[in-house]
Amino acid sequence: MKRLWLLFSQTVTVVLAAYFVVGTLKPGWLPQRGVTSSVAVLEAPAARADSVPAGSFRLAARKSSSAVVSINISKNARPSPHGNDPWFKFFFGEQQDRAQMGLGSGVIVSSDGYILTNNHVIEAADEIEVILNDRRQARAKVIGTDPDSDLAVLKIDLDRLPVIVLGDSNALQVGDQVLAIGNPFGVGQTVTSGIVSALGRNQLGINTFENFIQTDAAINPGNSGGALVDTNGNLLGINTAIYSRSGGSMGIGFAIPVSTAKMVLEGIVKDGQVTRGWIGVEPNELTPELAQTFGVPAEHGVIITGVLQNGPAAQGGMKPGDVVTAVADQEVHNVAELLSVVASLPPGQSQAFEVQRTNGKTTLQIAPGMRPRPAQRPQ
Repeated sequence: MKRLWLLFSQTVTVVLAAYFVVGTLKPGWLPQRGVTSSVAVLEAPAARADSVPAGSFRLAARKSSSAVVSINISKNARPSPHGNDPWFKFFFGEQQDRAQMGLGSGVIVSSDGYILTNNHVIEAADEIEVILNDRRQARAKVIGTDPDSDLAVLKIDLDRLPVIVLGDSNALQVGDQVLAIGNPFGVGQTVTSGIVSALGRNQLGINTFENFIQTDAAINPGNSGGALVDTNGNLLGINTAIYSRSGGSMGIGFAIPVSTAKMVLEGIVKDGQVTRGWIGVEPNELTPELAQTFGVPAEHGVIITGVLQNGPAAQGGMKPGDVVTAVADQEVHNVAELLSVVASLPPGQSQAFEVQRTNGKTTLQIAPGMRPRPAQRPQ
């Protein structure tokens, strides 16, 4: 019995000695126990995969971003107008003609492949390539353009196209939250958030017809033609321009309301152009100086300083110095309002124009004509 106990004690002693030596010289050979942190921390429970954090715009971005596309355009090299001038070559050397590239964004608004974007994005392009969010690519065809609103309609031929849902821009209020989606600087699709800063912005000198939604959601070069959506992911406007001193976002961006975009889309797809009313006048803001010059005792309205000979307004009896105060029972207070109201009138149908003259008020019946395209319009 003593011999067995002696053998057991010697064996335990050898094992412990071996464990000590290995643990000192080769600790990696031994199994490692879990290391307990010496810092007490609080950890949130793991979130469910389908849960959405409070205040997140994840669902709105997911719903709308698939219908926002990137647009790459190319313009073929144009020969220099001085290419054959020997004096130009002597002073400036040989000028090589180079193709131009550009980029922007667009929004798929129909499963038929119709895309809304800005006219200035695709203007004078020789080739237009559309890149979807799922990386598919397609050549686009220009269906029509409307320089007056800076909108254009493209079409691509692909199946299973994602389509954005049109919202109600007329229901927007200052302070509503919005998202801007596009491809700024060509870095890839980007979503920014902000609020509606103002409505009905005009007289910015950007378009002929201006009724912009102003937002502080970051809009940068490349965002033009992209989507401005609400927190449900519905389209509210087409991002068009920014006010910037640096070329980047300074918190003042402008979008064309979806109500205007829808009207342009339907006109171009149906008739190949947007049909607007036109009366052939030169309107100006009513100022005390102009009112005194023409001798008109008017407090509000738009003063007409020129009338196109044989135009619709001239045929209806309008004269320089007339102050238009209302059109078709809608009061007008500035040039932008007059242009918008006249543009909405159906050509060929007489409308009542309330006019203030030196000798009193009168009502003229004027049948608007069809507004000429910009290239055809007399200056």
